[in-house]
Amino acid sequence: MKHLILFAALALSIVSCKKDDTPGNGPETTIDYHQTATTQFVTAGDTKYAYRVLGDKEGIPLVMLSPLGSTMDDWDPAITNGLAQKYKVVIFDNQGVGSSTGKTPATIADMAKGAVTFIKALGYNKVNLMGFSMGGFITQQVALTEPGLLNKIVLTGTGPKGSEGLSNLPNILASAANLSPLDAFLYFGFTASAESKSAGKLSYERRLKRTVNRDAPVSDESGAAQLTAVLAWAQPYPDALKELEAITQPVLHIQGQKDMPVPAVNAINMSQHIPNDRLVLYPDAGHAAFFQYPDQFVQEVSEFLGK
Repeated sequence: MKHLILFAALALSIVSCKKDDTPGNGPETTIDYHQTATTQFVTAGDTKYAYRVLGDKEGIPLVMLSPLGSTMDDWDPAITNGLAQKYKVVIFDNQGVGSSTGKTPATIADMAKGAVTFIKALGYNKVNLMGFSMGGFITQQVALTEPGLLNKIVLTGTGPKGSEGLSNLPNILASAANLSPLDAFLYFGFTASAESKSAGKLSYERRLKRTVNRDAPVSDESGAAQLTAVLAWAQPYPDALKELEAITQPVLHIQGQKDMPVPAVNAINMSQHIPNDRLVLYPDAGHAAFFQYPDQFVQEVSEFLGK
């Protein structure tokens, strides 16, 4: 079980809808905020949260919530840099993750409380919130429990409570237990096509470029708690979609058509219940669809936040 948890942290650190034009390959940025942003700390309660601020723009910041097994350095710089050209982007480690202190909660609800505590500790009373995979689970929970804190929401690679296919995660992990870090990244985040794998390799390389003051890795204890939380989220919950009808903020929802850990049917179901949800399915894309098509993603998110 310990081996499965460790592999989960590695693999997932990557781990009727409106049809858009086929995405492109990668944005050009002018300022490399991802490489140069310093790690800062803010203390709230018993936790010392590690965070970085990318960009110096005014206005409502975009706070990004990481997936299972991920720290600040696991975001693709093409995404963070691209968004930071127009918006203040805040990335951070939740309780017990990476360079943050405290104990990682074993439930999504408690992780959401940690995220809210962090946001308020920075003095923000309104943010745009983006969640990837597990971060998307947390984002949904924040939207339901602290709706006044959120301006707009971006979701990617995620699904509602009781997501179809998510309970199969242990089997998916076990089937790739002997893969290299790169191959695991490609297996979970991308498709089998040559184009998707090529884009995945470029993303993998971008995520390794920061070599100075990198974030601490996710510990065994933290990874175990996160996996427990994700598998609990996967349990059947008949009222999940009905609950999402209470989310009134505008939502931009990006999902890969061939997402394996969280199949695209979950995003489709969510978009039919969240009143202001705009769903875009990226073709020939897996769990990390936005890493595969960073330029399209940055453009769509920038336009969405700017409206």
